Amino acid sequence: MPTTVSAMTTAGPNKPFGRGTIERRDPKPHDVVIDIAYAGICHSDIHQARDEWGEGNYPMVPGHEIAGTVSAVGDQVSRYAVGDRVGVGCFVDSCRECVNCLAGEEQYCLAGEVQTYNSQHYDGEPTYGGYSTQIVVDENYVLGIPAGVGLDVAAPLLCAGITLYSPLHHWNAGPGKKVAIVGMGGLGHMGVKIAKAMGAEVTVLSRTLAKQEDGKRLGADAYYATSDPSTFDELAGHFDLIVNTVAAQIPVDAYLSLLGLDGSMVNVGVPEGALEYHGFSLVAGRRSLAGSKIGGIRETQEMLDFCAEHGLGADIETISCDDVDAAWERVVQGDVRYRFVIDTTSFS
Repeated sequence: MPTTVSAMTTAGPNKPFGRGTIERRDPKPHDVVIDIAYAGICHSDIHQARDEWGEGNYPMVPGHEIAGTVSAVGDQVSRYAVGDRVGVGCFVDSCRECVNCLAGEEQYCLAGEVQTYNSQHYDGEPTYGGYSTQIVVDENYVLGIPAGVGLDVAAPLLCAGITLYSPLHHWNAGPGKKVAIVGMGGLGHMGVKIAKAMGAEVTVLSRTLAKQEDGKRLGADAYYATSDPSTFDELAGHFDLIVNTVAAQIPVDAYLSLLGLDGSMVNVGVPEGALEYHGFSLVAGRRSLAGSKIGGIRETQEMLDFCAEHGLGADIETISCDDVDAAWERVVQGDVRYRFVIDTTSFS
């Protein structure tokens, strides 16, 4: 029989959160039952719950940055045992048959991955996310959280961490590489930490210098204000890789001018509307303009192990389940350093 668990639910795009209940399925043979300890708040939670991206399904329980412990397993589970520290990220299933799934890139599943919330399982059942006390997930889509990372600071790694690790890893950030992180928010601050741990020279490009001290504390070698036009003159042709984390319109040509020969600019932030650029900004330096999503299960586990090895976690502010609405408003205003995490023990 399904299990009834506590959750924070919203009934529509402009509705506040309230305490409610949802049903989690009885574990199948390969399922892992996870008692959620912490759930990170991602800006995409806000976009989806407010139906800013369309196709919102209600009632909605957001949350795809989930950390907790295993409380039960199906009778054929081999990867995890009761008591293990685990996490769940942005998706909980994929077709497992397409070329991308077979390559370990399930986030690009050609059939469409099953997102952790605001989605449907292949049998048509809705998915509900981590703003709750428990979740049931197939073991193949569960991540192990190493002992070197606290569950609270690990939760945001399941989205913010992998969103930055994946492009930095794919585009070979490391010793001898000059990397710029555009934006110093929930995503950007993890980009600084990870790129520095990889051995790259790291520069933050932010609209102002308001977070300069934070940037240096997190490992940035340099910090520039993009509101100062001289920044683009001083840094012209300087970078091998730029990772853009901001979900806003930016002057793409100006940022492309900061790349050296064969440099790449990778967008992980998705603004409303199209980004515009001139073709000469690419051809003049054999530059590339690209995008990146999250990571597959294998790469996400690699990221968690990397963060444990280097002592990395998100900078967080912990809140109770009843503080979600207020926290969301602060996220929209940019008033968080750098990730809100819900302590799910506050349900009791």
